[in-house]
Amino acid sequence: MNEQDRQALERRARQLRRDVLQMTYEAQNGHPGGSCSLADLMAYLYFYRLRYDTASPKSPSRDRLVLSKGHAAPVLYAALGESGFFPKEEFHRLRKIGSLLQGHPCIAIPGVDATTGSLGLGLSLGTGMAIAAKRRQPGVRVHVILGDGELDEGQVWEAAMAAPRFALDNLVAIIDRNRYQNDGATEEILPLEPLADKWRAFRWNVIEIDGHNFDEIDEAFCRADRTKGAPTLILAHTVKGKGASYLLDQPQLHYTPPTAEQLAGALRELAD
Repeated sequence: MNEQDRQALERRARQLRRDVLQMTYEAQNGHPGGSCSLADLMAYLYFYRLRYDTASPKSPSRDRLVLSKGHAAPVLYAALGESGFFPKEEFHRLRKIGSLLQGHPCIAIPGVDATTGSLGLGLSLGTGMAIAAKRRQPGVRVHVILGDGELDEGQVWEAAMAAPRFALDNLVAIIDRNRYQNDGATEEILPLEPLADKWRAFRWNVIEIDGHNFDEIDEAFCRADRTKGAPTLILAHTVKGKGASYLLDQPQLHYTPPTAEQLAGALRELAD
C-alpha cells in the first residue's frame, strides 16, 4: 500500500465515523462506539479490498461480507452509502419506521449479504457461503466480522470447528477486539484470553494486527490470500469509540447516541 492509498483510506475512515455519529444522533438510537471501532477495517474492505458492483449488488462473482455483530449496522450502512449502493439521504432515516435502514442489517438493503443481529450466527453463515463459493464460484472470498463479546456464543465455536474441516481458505473471519461488550469489559464478564491461541488450536491461520493501522490491515489480508488449505482469523485490536474522544472505552455508552454537544465535538475531531 502506498502513501496516497493510505491517506485516502484515512479520509474514508473519518467520513465513516462522521456518518455513524450523525446517523445515530439523528435517530437518537444505535451503537456508535462499536461502529467507530470498525471504521478503519470497513474503509479498507469497501474502498480497497472487496470486489462488488453497485449496479449489480447480487452478482454471483462478488465477494461477500457478513457483519455478524449486526448492532454495528451504522458503520456498514455508512460504507454502503458512501460506496454508492443507495443514496446517502437514507442515512437521515436510520431506524425510522418503513425506512430502508433498520436497526440491524437485512438482505433487502442493497449490498447487504446476510441478515444479522442475533449474535453468534454470522460465522456459520459465512462458512456456508464459503463452502458454496468453493463449489460454484472459485475466486469469491467471504469475510465475516465478529465482535469480541459475541464470542460468548457457542455457535461461533461450532463454526470455528467446521471451517478448517472444509479447508476454507476463501474464508476470512475478523474479530473486532475492542475489549468491551454490552455490560462491560470482556475480560471481566467471560474472559476470552488467550484468544489467538484458541483459534490456532482450532486450526485457523491466525494473524494479530492493530485494527487501525492500514499497513497492518493490508498485510494481514494479503497473507490470507496466500494461505492455502485453512481459513484465516484476523484478530484486530481496536479501540471502542475510536475517533471520538467522548466515546473512548466507555461501556456505559454502548447503546447511547451522542448529544448535540458530543456530536459537535466529535465532528471537529474528525474534520479532514
